[in-house]
Amino acid sequence: MIDDPVDIAAAAAGSSPAPEPEKPCEHPISDSRMVGALWLVLAAAIIGLFPFTIYSTFLVPIAATARAPESGIGFLRGLGGLAALVAGVVVAPLLGRWSKQYVAVVALILLAAASVVATTGTFAALTVFCLGIGIATALLTPALLTLATARFSGPGNIGRAATMVTAVQSLAAVCAGPVIGAMGSWRGWQGALLITAAVSVLVAVGFLRARVHRTAPPAPAVSLGYLASFRALRAQPDLLALITIAGLRTTSFMGYLAFLAVFYSDRFELTASAFTLVWTLSGAAFFLGNYLTGRWVRDPDSVIGRHPAPVLTAGLLGALLAVLGVFHTTALLPALAATALMGFGHAVVAAQVTTSIARRSGDLSATAFSVNAAGMSLGVFAGSVLGGLGLAAGGHTGLALALSVPTVLALSLVRATTRTVTRRE
Repeated sequence: MIDDPVDIAAAAAGSSPAPEPEKPCEHPISDSRMVGALWLVLAAAIIGLFPFTIYSTFLVPIAATARAPESGIGFLRGLGGLAALVAGVVVAPLLGRWSKQYVAVVALILLAAASVVATTGTFAALTVFCLGIGIATALLTPALLTLATARFSGPGNIGRAATMVTAVQSLAAVCAGPVIGAMGSWRGWQGALLITAAVSVLVAVGFLRARVHRTAPPAPAVSLGYLASFRALRAQPDLLALITIAGLRTTSFMGYLAFLAVFYSDRFELTASAFTLVWTLSGAAFFLGNYLTGRWVRDPDSVIGRHPAPVLTAGLLGALLAVLGVFHTTALLPALAATALMGFGHAVVAAQVTTSIARRSGDLSATAFSVNAAGMSLGVFAGSVLGGLGLAAGGHTGLALALSVPTVLALSLVRATTRTVTRRE
């Protein structure tokens, strides 16, 4: 069973499937060619971000419609993260055995169905929405990353394809605000969710059309048993170290984001409208760090490409400096600089981790990406808890110190990521 995003794009457009993927004589493929080859995968990656972004953006009117406290509606979002964590771990070994195109279709349909259910506005419907979107994203993200990396050969192109997906997702997160605002001009948050559902179905149909039009013969697949997949992953300590670093990095970054608005309001008296500019700065820095690092490390024969540990160390040290500095800054411009450094540093680490997993996991790529996504879902939950405890115990200083702990732990694991690099790269 072949999962080829170029064939997907061609079939969705009504043309004949593209030729077989490049053979292992690697030559760097331009970003524009990759975008053209992966446009349907990238579209699915973008639309997957919208449901929870709409939920967070319209939290107040959603709570009013449900006649529930805002804190309760916000708590449901956490349930979605826990659902993603559980689903990611449970299905991780199975993703390597299923068609990634069908997994993407199922995830997109689930995403659309949950979005439609939410528009009824009841508390029960919103609970179903959060749980459904959490499960859908736990399926969708690793499936899309595997689809993207399966298209190309050679470690440089494989790693770049993976970071292309994550870079587009981060760019979409930056641009989501005004786009969702425009979508909400029709029937508010319910209209935005209905539009999201319609686009999700269209993208799912694109994947299904590609499946109908495919004429390429099936490719032999290596299928591991459920427990065997976990044992195979456990036998690769560098992958485990990378996945753990990703979870720790997410813990620090998401805990920081959870309390960033509070800090800027307390310290600089920024209004919610003004803070959106700070949020945009952070998101833009993250996009640039993700996109540029993906380019810098794509060549496995270059100095940077051969040595991922210094890249991880530099990103983590920059993030550590930023999180310790931002909450102790008394002037706005240095605070903004630290905010940009925080986003950029974390993006450097995220891109290097994604690239390394894509290059090294081989037949375990779907399992590794799924466990990695589950670990980051746990990081989202742990970051808010850790940040809240630090803020309650020691104010802004306690918050900074608490969120620096995961980064320090991640730094201690960098060396473990290089244990088997020479064997597989």
